[in-house]
Amino acid sequence: MHAALYTPCLGYYASSSRKFGSLPARIAADGSAQSGSDFVTAPELSPLFGACVGQQVVQSLQATRTHTVLEFGAGTGALALQICELLEQQIKGSWSYCILELSANLRARQQQTLAKFGPRVQWLDALPEAFEGVMLGNEVLDAMPVKLLVRSAGVWHERGVVATQQPASPWAWQDRPTHLRPPCDVAGVHDYLTEIHPQAQAFMHTVATHMQRGVALFIDYGFPEAEYYHPQRHMGTLMCHYQHQADPDPLDKVGDKDITAHVNFTAMALAAQDAGMDVLGYATQGRFLMNCGLLPLLEQLPPLQRAHAAKLATEHEMGELFKVLALCKGVDLTQFDPIGFTSGDRMHTL
Repeated sequence: MHAALYTPCLGYYASSSRKFGSLPARIAADGSAQSGSDFVTAPELSPLFGACVGQQVVQSLQATRTHTVLEFGAGTGALALQICELLEQQIKGSWSYCILELSANLRARQQQTLAKFGPRVQWLDALPEAFEGVMLGNEVLDAMPVKLLVRSAGVWHERGVVATQQPASPWAWQDRPTHLRPPCDVAGVHDYLTEIHPQAQAFMHTVATHMQRGVALFIDYGFPEAEYYHPQRHMGTLMCHYQHQADPDPLDKVGDKDITAHVNFTAMALAAQDAGMDVLGYATQGRFLMNCGLLPLLEQLPPLQRAHAAKLATEHEMGELFKVLALCKGVDLTQFDPIGFTSGDRMHTL
C-alpha cells in the first residue's frame, strides 16, 4: 500500500494526476467520470466546511494562547484557504499557517492557492521538534498504509502481495500465518478480513511527542473499535477510489487510484494518550459542524450551494460516517470547553 501510494513518480500521491475535485459533471458512455479527479473532499464540496472548522481552530488558538496552525496533507489547499481567511478576520495580531505535504505536485498547487497570504503560510519538510498551536488533519489518517489480517478456518494470517509474472495480472494476494491480531477479539469462527493500523498509531504517537502545548483535530471516516471489529464487518474496510467510483481491488490500476481504509479512532486516541495527550472530544462530523455554526451559514446560501453544503452534515452523506477527534496537551481542561463538542460528544464510545 505504501509503494502504491507514495513511490516517487509512480505512486498515486507522488504523481501529477489530479486527485481532488468536484463531483463529476457528466458520465461517459463507459461509466467513467469526466471531471479529471477521483474523489471529492469536504473543503472542495463547500467553503462552509472550513468556515466551521476554522471556528474551532480560532477558539483553540485563543484558549492555548498560541498563534500557529499546522496542517498535515493539505490537498489542494482549499481548507487552508478557508481557515486562513477566517484567521485574518478574527485573530488580532500575528498568526502563521504551516503545511506538511509529502507530494511535490500538491505542494505546488497549494502555493498557488495560498499565494496571497505571503510569508504567513509556510511549507515544512518535517514536523517541528517542539510545536505549540493547532494541528489539523482532514482525511490524512485513512491514507496511511495498513496491514491486512484474515482469519481463515480459525487461523489468523497476514495478507500480502506477490508478483505473478503474468502481464495481464501482475499482482496477487498471498496469506501467511501470523502472530498479529486485531486489538480486540472478533466473535465467531467465520472467515474474517480486517485491518490494523500500526503506521497511523505511530504517527499519532509522534504527533503527541512533538506537541508541547495545543490542540490536534483529526477528521476522517471511521469507527470506534467495537464497531470497527464487529463480527458482521467481515470484509474489512479497504477501498479504492478512481474517477469518483469506488471498488475494493487495490491490485488493479496500481498507482493510478487511491487506496484507503477506515480509521479505528479508539486506536488513534489510545496512541495519543500513551504519549501524553488528552482526548478533548469525539463526535460525528455532522454534529461537530452544527456545533460550530453550520446551520445559520446554510441559510445564507442559494439553494444549489445549500444542497451541496448540506452533504457535510446529513447522516446518509458525510455527516455520520465522518468523525472528528480532538486531542490536547498542556491545556487546562477546566478552562476550555471546545465548541465543536458542546453537544453530541461520543467519547464514551471510544
